[in-house]
Formats: sequence, C-alpha cells, structure tokens
Amino acid sequence: MTIDSGTKRRLLLGFISNWVSKTASSIIQLIQVPFFLHYWPEAQYGEWIIVNSLPTYLSFSNIGFGTVAGNEMTMAEARGDREGALRSFQSCWWLICLALLVAGSALAITLFFVPIGKLLNVHIISDTDARWILMYLGVSVLLGQLEQLLQSAFRAVGRYPYGSFVKSCLTLAAFGSTLVPVGLGYGPRTTALVLASANMAGTIFLAILVRIQIPWIRFGWRYASFSEIRRMAPLAFAFLGFPLGNGLNLQGTLQVVSYAMGPVAVVIFSTARTISRIALQMVQMINSTFEPEFSRSFAKNDIPLVRTLHRHACQMALLIAFGVVACVMIGGPYFLSHWTRGKVPPNPMLLFLLLVVVIFFAMWSTSSTVMYATNQHKKLAGVYVMATGVTVIVTYFAAKHYGLYGAAASLILSEVLMNLYVLPSSLRIAHDTMGAFLRSMLTIPAPLRPEAIMRRLKRSHPALES
Repeated sequence: MTIDSGTKRRLLLGFISNWVSKTASSIIQLIQVPFFLHYWPEAQYGEWIIVNSLPTYLSFSNIGFGTVAGNEMTMAEARGDREGALRSFQSCWWLICLALLVAGSALAITLFFVPIGKLLNVHIISDTDARWILMYLGVSVLLGQLEQLLQSAFRAVGRYPYGSFVKSCLTLAAFGSTLVPVGLGYGPRTTALVLASANMAGTIFLAILVRIQIPWIRFGWRYASFSEIRRMAPLAFAFLGFPLGNGLNLQGTLQVVSYAMGPVAVVIFSTARTISRIALQMVQMINSTFEPEFSRSFAKNDIPLVRTLHRHACQMALLIAFGVVACVMIGGPYFLSHWTRGKVPPNPMLLFLLLVVVIFFAMWSTSSTVMYATNQHKKLAGVYVMATGVTVIVTYFAAKHYGLYGAAASLILSEVLMNLYVLPSSLRIAHDTMGAFLRSMLTIPAPLRPEAIMRRLKRSHPALES
C-alpha cells in the first residue's frame, strides 16, 4: 500500500519540526559541557550531572499523562468527534492536576526525610542544596506534564509541527536562562531555581497560546467526566513506567557508575554517552514524526496504512541509526576532545560500545510507537521498567569488575530484552508477520530506487529525456 500525499506532507513537516527540536537539544548539550566546565570545577559539574540527570531527562521526555490524552484527542478528531476530544482534554487536565498535588506532596516529604546528598554520593554539593535542586526541578518536571497536554492539542488538529517548534523555542530559552547564573559565578542551587522558573513560565505561555489559536479548546470542567478520568487513569499511570524506565536507564546507570568508580568516571561516561545519543535523538525524530499518523490511521481502522507506516518507520530508523553511528564513530573522538577542551579524554572503544546500544534501541523504540500511539502500552511499560531495572544491577557489577567498558556493554541487555517483546506485539497490532516485516527491512525504499531517482532527474533536467 502507498502513502497518500496528505500523509506524506504531514510526515515531512513533522520530520522537519522534529529536526528543529533535536537540533535545539543538541545545541544545549554541545554548549552546556564546555560552558559549565569553564566556570565550575570538574568534580562539581560531575555532581551536578548526578543530581540533575533525572529531572533533566524527564523534562525532555515526551511521555506522560498528556500523551494518553493526546492519543485520545487525535483519534477522536480523526473520527470527527470534537466533543470527545475536548472531553479527553479537560478530563486529563484535572487528572494531571490531582496527580501533581499528590506527587508534589510526596516529593516534598521524601526530600525532607531522606539524606539526599548521602544517597546520591555527592560531597561538593551540600545535602541542603541537593534537596532544593531536586525540589525546584521536580516541581518543574511535574508541571511539564501539563505542557505535554497543551502540545497534544496542536497534534490533535494536525498542527503537530507548529507545537513542536514552539516547544523547541521554549526549551532553548529555558536553557539560555541557566547560563546567566553560571556565568555570574552562582552555584548549582541558584542555577536550578532559574531553570525551574523559566520552565514554569514557558508552560504558562503555552497555555495562553493554545487558548488563542485553538478556540474550541477550553479550560474548565464542563466537558470533564469522572468516567473518562477512570478510563484514562490506568493508561496515564502506566505511561509513568516509561519516565521511570528512562530514569533507571539514564540516572540509574550514572549513579551505579558513580558508586563503582567515582564522579570523575561519571563525567567520562556521561560525555561519551551524550555523543552517542546524537544517533539516538535522530531515531526519536522518526518516532515522533510517525506517532500522530499511527493514531489517525488506527482510529479510521485503516490497518493496511498502519502496517505500511510501521514498516517505513522502522526501516528509516535503522538507516538513520547506522548512518549516524558511522559518522559519530569516525568524528566522535576528535569532536569529544575539542568539545571538552581536552578535559575529557576520548575513548573510541567506549564510544563504540555505546553506539552499539543505539542500533538495538532503534528497532524496538520505533516499533513500539504503534503501541504508544494507540494507547496499548500497559504491559510495555512494565517490561521496560523490568528490563532497565535488571540492567542497572548488571551495570554496577560490570563497572566494578570491568570498568567503563563493562558499564557500556551492559546497557545492551535492556535493548535486547525490549526487542524480544516489542516486535511481536507491534506486528500483531499492524496485522503483520515477522517474515514479511524483516523482508521489508531489506527492500530499497521507493524514493531511493534507481528508476525513481532517474524520474526526478529527468523532471529537473529535461535534456536527459533524449
């Protein structure tokens, strides 16, 4: 089955907007390391990474309560049920507010009683400062759940690229605000407060923008329904498994590397993984681009289109992953050395192992988008938490006995486990078979076939017709 021109246009615009979003994230990562290392001691920056990693990665995650409502709103809008879309929006708004109240209270109580500094194994950042940093950024991340819902409103009306672009601008502005206190000589606690304040201001701005540009989206409770909340609540809380899994995969592995090898090893491991995640971010661009189309085609019961989109998405993810991995492997060590101004020595073997992880990630991550987009993710969330939890334990012992190479190699475990579960599950939704799917991965995409290239050349250069 071929993809119609309207879908192709939305996919193209979605890919461009996601490219802008990932470019913004890359700019942040590229500037942050040398800038912070210039003003802060290496050990202090390493402890900032440890304390800040979980809130930071959760804030960049596009998974949460708003995603559930976004899927429901997109599918309702595709069926022409705008009232149903508004019911999902308002119901999820109040569900998020309730969850924020509970989670915020739990966070405050936990930070009051738990010795955070000792638990995170930080010494330069005081225990009090560590508590406040996590409180500031924790509240910021919780409010970000409302931001995800607001972005979903643009996605539901087919304006996902615009919503993504606005979010990228807000993210860059929030990061830019952190450079001011760091450059002025302030420490991690003040920097965290500035970042949290900027993120909260961005959420308020986005709410105003949604109300102005999508008039039928209204804030209130007229269309909210307790039955709708009860229906979405299990899906929403299941989605929390993905940020939890991300936290285990990112913050958890950094923490066990810190316990096993110390904060300096964390800086080496973290910077190398940041370079490797350039490829991972490119893969996630594919996922975000195809997700609205999966929701829309599934809502219309167009299973052949779901199957075609799934095959194309996975193939594109693998092609991009292998291409970017090759480029990063060639230029990564040189770039790393200059990026950190020689403070973090390049380690090609460590980088290679982390890039292998990206290849395994590409397949299951893109394939699972079918499950995310149709809200069939409950079991997937549990499997992800289990896989990443086991990996964190393995990473500690691997780092303890085999150093950074062992820590990097151990990360492959969770990716293999996820592939074993995700691929069969997504193929069932798409009514596809493993054999046909794997054969499609080896088929040259239509735009790259010689005859298609020649047709484009002839249209551009009529002289070639002769």
